[in-house]
Amino acid sequence: MNTNTPFSTIGWFREIHSHAIPWKNNAYDNANTWMESVEYLLEHARTAAPGLDNHSLEHVKAICVSGTSASCLLVDGKNVGRPSRSPSRMYNYNVISSETAKVKDPIHGVRALEQIDKFAPQDHTARSATGTLAKLLSWHDEKPLRQGERLCHQSDYITLRLLSDDKACGSRRNERFVYSDWHNCLKLGYDVRQLEWPPWLIDCLESVGLSAEHVLPTKVVSPGEALGTISMNVARRLGLPETTLIVGGTTDSNAAFIAATAGGVATDTFSSFMAEVEPGTAVVSLGSTLAMKQISETYVENARYGVYSHRYPSTLPRVDNDKKGNDPVVKEDEAWWLVGGASNVGCAILRQEGFGVDELNELSAQIDPSIESPLSYYPLTSKGERFPIANGDMEPQLEPKPLNRRDYLHGILQGISTVENDGFALLGKLGATPKVPNKVWTCGGGAQNKMWTQMRQRRLREALLGKGNDHVTSSSTSTCSIEVLEAENTEASYGAALLAAAHALQKP
Repeated sequence: MNTNTPFSTIGWFREIHSHAIPWKNNAYDNANTWMESVEYLLEHARTAAPGLDNHSLEHVKAICVSGTSASCLLVDGKNVGRPSRSPSRMYNYNVISSETAKVKDPIHGVRALEQIDKFAPQDHTARSATGTLAKLLSWHDEKPLRQGERLCHQSDYITLRLLSDDKACGSRRNERFVYSDWHNCLKLGYDVRQLEWPPWLIDCLESVGLSAEHVLPTKVVSPGEALGTISMNVARRLGLPETTLIVGGTTDSNAAFIAATAGGVATDTFSSFMAEVEPGTAVVSLGSTLAMKQISETYVENARYGVYSHRYPSTLPRVDNDKKGNDPVVKEDEAWWLVGGASNVGCAILRQEGFGVDELNELSAQIDPSIESPLSYYPLTSKGERFPIANGDMEPQLEPKPLNRRDYLHGILQGISTVENDGFALLGKLGATPKVPNKVWTCGGGAQNKMWTQMRQRRLREALLGKGNDHVTSSSTSTCSIEVLEAENTEASYGAALLAAAHALQKP
């Protein structure tokens, strides 16, 4: 389930139910509303799909929750984990420039970032003003955390509520601990290579009087790894089996990656279903902005370009596809990394320039994807770029503008394609392996444009493999060809459901 938009359940590795609801009173930063939404979605699944037979809620095996990266709150661990401060601080909350930060006094955010600057490694993603660590330190600077207050990510909170009961009798029966996962904890400072809270983070917290043991999540696991069984009372209230496993959560973008790269055919083994996922598998989101992630055999991090690496879930099979003709081989001892970056360029420019859906379809049909446009655009909607060029003063480049709208569209789509090419080239330059993707799954509105997909595939091959070449040799794959495809599944909720299925279907 996804705490922001839809809910999905899967059976035999296909989606059997999905539903989305708007936030009640637009209270997207209210933790109580998050849980109310989850309960509503589960109730809707029960009543809207009564004919699913053995795929009904009574047969649920496991639940995984995805939430927005860096969305967090403080909970009272001594009072059944109830929110101790409100509102929650969402993914885009900037400790200095957000409106609520300005109201409280931006000096709290300034001091939080100064503290991080003293301890965090130079290129660490936790240095961000929108990161979870900055939010935690600014909360503490505004008002010192009291005993029992703990940092909790959005998906951690739903997981906590599913695992625990309401108030009970006894001196410590109301104490609750926060369990989290590799993906959510990255922006909090968790070391995803050593799988521990790093010494610099512990020192950073201690310097302001905070104990990492008492403030940070108690347990951090791989997304999809079992945390425990659902609370008996919660199971009865929601109509779920009392044996339902609650597994480690993930973030929306990573769940969407898992959804997009999963197999699209029915199969009886989970390893076979994920057999197309290997180093070099990539996902590009062509929405309002362009974002990309690629599976790499090496860890990559560069704060200047906003590039960082999530650890690929250990619960998902890492398959050796080199053994042709044999069953997929699961590699248990090798870490894979989801290396990614996000540009400010994207399809928002099409709306800004007045292209409607009908005009886009009509003009796209008139463009030959094998021919280069003479126009050289960098189609930003406003000043500033972050990836693959780090330049906050960069201006949009949309001149000269031809009289023919078809030619103008051709130039814009080609310009976005160039950003995609340069993004993958930069990931390779920074150390991603293989240096070139072999399969690029596409999601977002732009994925539906068949002509653009053909253009992007041709230009990716020419830019990364060399003009006239279809293949490249690398250290990790003998021969690699770039293929661009539209993803069948793109919802984060589907990816979260796959993570739940991955554990539920593991052989004893």
